[in-house]
Amino acid sequence: MSATPVTAVLVHSPFLGPASLRPLADELAAMGHPAVLLDLRPSVVAPPVHQVLLGAFADAMSEELLEGPVVLIGHSGAGPLLPAFADSLEEAVTGLVYVDAGLPTPGRSWRDTAPSSLYSELRALSREGQLPRWHRWFDPNPLETLVTDETLRAEIADEAPEVPIAFLKEERPDVTWEGPAGYVQLSAAYETDARNAEELGWPVRRLDTHHLAPATTPAPVAQAVLEVLAALL
Repeated sequence: MSATPVTAVLVHSPFLGPASLRPLADELAAMGHPAVLLDLRPSVVAPPVHQVLLGAFADAMSEELLEGPVVLIGHSGAGPLLPAFADSLEEAVTGLVYVDAGLPTPGRSWRDTAPSSLYSELRALSREGQLPRWHRWFDPNPLETLVTDETLRAEIADEAPEVPIAFLKEERPDVTWEGPAGYVQLSAAYETDARNAEELGWPVRRLDTHHLAPATTPAPVAQAVLEVLAALL
């Protein structure tokens, strides 16, 4: 566990809302590490999403009082954007932690890196240029099996924004990160990303759980995040 208190800035996926990470933020705070969790949903509803999203993040963070080392923790679809989020801040960022997240692909789009069949499926599901909410991408609905608490499940579902399908074709910011980084794998879907992180020499922790564990079982996820940070800082 990281002995030095850090300020953890948690970044939720563009396809989800802060409820997907709030229990993890609370757990880190209870362990002595101040946590900041922004609501980025208003910035992902119209293109150009990346430009608006990064500007909104930087503006919101400029209002936060950050103490000690600052680390960014990105979940799921926030992963590829972590270097750009770090670059947008006035404060120096000490490290990045990817939690069941994609790794950066600077200058490439989601469509460039995802199976063409998945993009075709999502395009067929889209209405008036907007993607369905994340949990409606799948059949059956993953929230029904992953989130047993009805109140939490409803909150995550209600928060999921309808993101423009144009977002999938936007080039990601051409920003690279040369500082410390680590990875926490939660589900089998992110095994390739975890393995690539290991090949980069990053500390990696694997948990036998699921993609939304930061919301449903935050304690072991927080422990794994702090173990990664201890290896970085």
